Amino acid sequence: MKSGIRSRTLTAGVITALAASLLAASGPALAEEASVHPATQQYRPFIHFTPEKNWMNDPNGMVYYQGKYHLFFQHNPFGTTWGNMSWGHATSTDLLQWEEQPLAIAQTVNAESVAIEDIFSGSIVVDETNSSGFGTAETPPLVAVYTSAYTGAHPTHAGKQAQSLAYSTDEGQSWTKYEGNPVLDRNSANFRDPKVFRYDGPAGSYWVMTTVEATDHRVVLYKSDNLKDWTHLSDFGPANSTAGIWECPDLFPIAVDGDPNNVKWVMVVNLNPGAVAGGSGGQYFVGDFDGTTFTSDTTEPVDSIPDGTTFAGFNDGTYNGWTVNNEPGNWKDGPWAATPASGSLPGQLPVTGYSGAGLINGFNDGDWPVGSLQSPTFTVGSQDYINFLVGGGKHPRVEGGQLGNTPPAGSLLFNGFEYPQGSLTDQGWTITGDFEAARNPSTSGGEYAIDTGRINTFEAGPNGDNNTGTLTSPEFTIDKSHLSFLIGAGRRTDGTLQAELVIDGQVVESATGKNAGDLNWASWDVNEHQGKQATLRIVDNATGGWGHLTLDHVVLGDEPAQPRSSETSVNLVVDGQVVRTSTGNNSETLDWTNWNVSEFEGREASITVVDNNRGGWGHILADEFMFSDTPATSRLENYDWLDWGKDYYAAVSFSNIPDNKRIMLGWMSNWDYANDIPTSTWRSSMALPREVSLTETADGPRLVQKVVDQIDILREDDAAYSTGPQEIAEGIEALPVTGEVVQLDAVFSPGDAESFGLSVLGDGTEATKIGYDAGTNRLFVDRTNSGNEDFHPAFSSIDDAPVPLKDGRVAMRIYVDRASVEVFANEGLTTITDQVFPKAGANQIGLFSQGGSATLESLTVTPLTPAMWHGGVPPKGEDKATTAPGKGKLSIDHGKDKGPHDGNYAVNLNLKDGENGSTFNLYENGELVHTQKLTWNTPQPQNATVEITDRAPGKYVYTGELTNSKGTTETTKQTVVITKARK
Repeated sequence: MKSGIRSRTLTAGVITALAASLLAASGPALAEEASVHPATQQYRPFIHFTPEKNWMNDPNGMVYYQGKYHLFFQHNPFGTTWGNMSWGHATSTDLLQWEEQPLAIAQTVNAESVAIEDIFSGSIVVDETNSSGFGTAETPPLVAVYTSAYTGAHPTHAGKQAQSLAYSTDEGQSWTKYEGNPVLDRNSANFRDPKVFRYDGPAGSYWVMTTVEATDHRVVLYKSDNLKDWTHLSDFGPANSTAGIWECPDLFPIAVDGDPNNVKWVMVVNLNPGAVAGGSGGQYFVGDFDGTTFTSDTTEPVDSIPDGTTFAGFNDGTYNGWTVNNEPGNWKDGPWAATPASGSLPGQLPVTGYSGAGLINGFNDGDWPVGSLQSPTFTVGSQDYINFLVGGGKHPRVEGGQLGNTPPAGSLLFNGFEYPQGSLTDQGWTITGDFEAARNPSTSGGEYAIDTGRINTFEAGPNGDNNTGTLTSPEFTIDKSHLSFLIGAGRRTDGTLQAELVIDGQVVESATGKNAGDLNWASWDVNEHQGKQATLRIVDNATGGWGHLTLDHVVLGDEPAQPRSSETSVNLVVDGQVVRTSTGNNSETLDWTNWNVSEFEGREASITVVDNNRGGWGHILADEFMFSDTPATSRLENYDWLDWGKDYYAAVSFSNIPDNKRIMLGWMSNWDYANDIPTSTWRSSMALPREVSLTETADGPRLVQKVVDQIDILREDDAAYSTGPQEIAEGIEALPVTGEVVQLDAVFSPGDAESFGLSVLGDGTEATKIGYDAGTNRLFVDRTNSGNEDFHPAFSSIDDAPVPLKDGRVAMRIYVDRASVEVFANEGLTTITDQVFPKAGANQIGLFSQGGSATLESLTVTPLTPAMWHGGVPPKGEDKATTAPGKGKLSIDHGKDKGPHDGNYAVNLNLKDGENGSTFNLYENGELVHTQKLTWNTPQPQNATVEITDRAPGKYVYTGELTNSKGTTETTKQTVVITKARK
């Protein structure tokens, strides 16, 4: 992916301005504009891998070979949404600058060009001994082990998944599928994602494959001597989170804190949905592997019911006085039936996580029926919390929404498309393109359409989703303040699929669908256009999946339409108002949630369980409502997660990495909304590659993650901005530094603030917040006001993780890359990765504090040179060093304070002999608190001074590093003990 020419002196800030100007000049990028330069695309990352065009998901077959890192990935060569699964390919010498290669392993089609085999996820090994026979001893092959996902058109394996091989003898440039495929077949529809490694241990030497039976929540292990013939070893699971299907496993050894005599094994299991932040994510287990069986040390036991008083448990075969409202006429009395369910219902995946013999389960007759359940009225007592179990669909309640489908009052335009006779053209409409008069209006498609007529561009011409054209209404006069309508089906954000309000030849309003079959109400405020003539135009220039739009019942009225709340929810109702609400997580596993109800003590309340959704996951599960003095916590909080954000999935490790390093790479997206992110010619990026290790903690060995060291070649230290210590007053403060491709290193003290932190990718009104909640000791990323959040209802989120203060402080390292943030805290034990989609040009960086003031102890903002789409990364300026720096000496200057007592002093660096350093890093109790650029001038001595202020009583250990082009050398250590604050 080498393209374009980059000035050797171009900083990240200049690149931001250049990209913004190019984007403004080119206008919005359309999906078919393959010629658009990636650097000009608004959300294109510059230090993360993205394919030049089309869809990408899971990383596959990652291997280091002959000096190159090879990244293969799930790829749709023909479109920007999931489909036509094949393996794409890219190579790099530094894990950051990637060059895309030709398609590696393509989807298999038959003689009629019908797909019969998709190439799902897998791995690649270097077969050094040529055990497979695919190469020679002199030219060992690369062997890909992947899942053959056979389509319904396959003559012998239709609908099944099995493991297959392909091999390369030209360093991965071309691949041959093994004629004996599949090599491992369990006659299963969900057996996938093989990760193969070479085991050498007490049990012998052989290949080991980890795969999953996805819906059974089991990792299945096999062994082989030749990669072709496999013998079952053992199974692992179910364990910890089983709220979604298990996918993309990995198994590898790591020495704890580098001790070769203390080696543990890590089992990685990705799952979707059911991750800690919702949707897809990755969990891991630490334990032992003896060559046959993996034994986990970190599997959590099944929890017990929290302390409290249960007031609704549904275990006696009745609803205990709850009022049941099933959909009238449903043949199974759906969704609730007359009595509680005892577990799973016909057609449902296994339901787990409930308590006792019964539960509320809205899956009677599947997802289709709608209805509600209401508890008897009760008085909220002195206990502060209502705890309960919830599961099923993730469809939150829409505030201000209706459960019905009632139109707003007003004038119905176009007769609601219920024309007594004739077509749209007979009624004054103009149609173009593929649309035919005889097909319009349509009488089918679009759940919740009113009566029989509606616009449906799928039915409007002969080509279904591939119809293109426009339908334009006759003119009408705007004489009310709101134009409301039902709209549904496909979503496009590039103007190719939308309803438009046109006045004086200009589009003044537009709306698109949500990639869903049901129609819902939308409204435009048209008050400023009073008295003008307008037309409604339906534009469909979209093709492929969801390439159509549905629209019905256009009303001009004084009030906007009330949107329908297609919720699956549990609601607390006080005085007729919903005051608390919860929903499921698209999972058949119930989990604990809680409501703080202390403010309602002594008031009458009830609980209403609502199923108002007919689509996928259109049901709700609930159980074990109880009053308690303490909040129940989600079971997910007790498990070990690779990442606590929304966008880190399918993470697995590279094979054959030198020096026994373990480097992992994850897909930076979430299946909740992956197909809908607002990019144009491409979809999805990979996270930054991370080196992982194990460190001993109070809970046992746990993974520590950091971005690979190669990231340092992108650091523009000469342009870095540093500040602190400084007080952060309550409110928001803009910093005198901007950037959209930067590394931020920050240390905070809470003071009396409730929350505090940084804002990035801001434009003065919106920004992404990265902060810390002092009351809950949780790090968070808040993307609820980050730019474009409404392209999918599951996107807007606040994602958080428990992070304890260390010595009263929290330190974080953040990588920002135009449309993402990756946060590392707790010395790498905790990470949060989230995509964001800011407005064009949003590059402001700021500080914030709420509920009091906090202290910014230190902050360094370092621009990062783009690794992609701007030509090669220029080499760092030469400092002419011939060896690593000499050993600098730290000293402490207390001034006149001989105690010390006042918490104010200076840390001095002095280097008398040896090579100079180019950069000085100072660490306080292991946390980076200062970075300073030094002038290289060997053989002259070097000095630096760092002022430390307002330290509380305690012990502070200072260490440092001097770095130049030849290496890094640690300084001496100094300790400061502050006995008491000076009065």
